[in-house]
Order: sequence, then structure tokens, then C-alpha cells
Amino acid sequence: METITEQRLELADTLDALTPEQWDAPTLCEGWRVREVVAHLTMPYRYSPRRFIAEMAKSGGNFNRMSDRRAKADARTIPAPELAAILRDNAGFEWKPPGGGLEGALSHDVVHSLDIIVPLGLSWRIPADRLLVVLNGLSPKRANYFGVDLTGVQLRATDADWTYGSGKPVTGTLSDLVLYVCGRKL
Repeated sequence: METITEQRLELADTLDALTPEQWDAPTLCEGWRVREVVAHLTMPYRYSPRRFIAEMAKSGGNFNRMSDRRAKADARTIPAPELAAILRDNAGFEWKPPGGGLEGALSHDVVHSLDIIVPLGLSWRIPADRLLVVLNGLSPKRANYFGVDLTGVQLRATDADWTYGSGKPVTGTLSDLVLYVCGRKL
């Protein structure tokens, strides 16, 4: 939980320094600007379980549809500085995605942080130990969720002693490999 809190506080610090233009810049989450990604990240703090269930029902039980609909609506109504403050104020909030535990929560925060900082070209670098939590939790099923087939592929980090799988090598930094297995297009 300490690492998750640090990740969220560092992201909040990064968000505090963004210009209005950067808040409206596209991210690696297709169709989402920075403000939609942050609205999505803060949803677990802002939505009660009852509201979450109601929003899922409105979206026919489809989490991706609900998440997209709510991120876009919330991004229109919650000012960017308030979204950053919500993240900071809830940095220690113990949220666990279904079936993901605290590692899943950290992975969620790390991946969406990369979704923001990489296209903006920001200098903040997520520490290797956090990136390794994401990569060490990797499974073909998780990668397949993002449309990535790891059959016959060996992932190799260029900035750490880390590999996964066997077959044709795919190399990159830990950050690059996290984005690759999450189906992000660089």
C-alpha cells in the first residue's frame, strides 16, 4: 500500500504541473485525453459500490462501456485541478480491482500514469520496482484482455534483468514492455 500511495502522490504532483493544453492532450488510452484518464483513475474514490452497480446496469453490465461513458462525463464536469486533488486526497485509499488485489491496484495506477506521461514526453520516470510488479503479474490471459498474443514471444527488458516467455524476442525498457503487454500503441 505504501508503494501505491507513493505512485499516486507522484502522479498528483505531475498533474499539478500540467498546463490546460496538456490536460486536453491525447493519451495512450484511445479516445481519452489526460482528464478522462484521471477521471477514470479516481472513480473508485468517488463512486460508492451502489453507484458503481447502478452505472454498470446503465451500461448493460459492460465495464469498458461504463468506464468510457463515466470518464467522459466526469471529465466534462470536474475541473482538472479538482481531479488532481481527488487523486492526492485519496492516495492512501485501499482500492482493489476485482481479482487483482493490491498488485492489481498498483498495476492500474502505473499503466494509466504511463498513458499520460509518455505521450506528453514528461521527465518523470516510474521506478523499476513498480514496473516489475506489473510485468511479474503478467499472464497470457491478462495480455489477451488487451488484445496482445504472447504466444511465441520472449519479452526482454533493456534496462533490467527481466525476461518473460520464449520465442521471438521483443525488447524494450520496462516501461515500453508494460505498454506493449497492455496493448498500447506507441
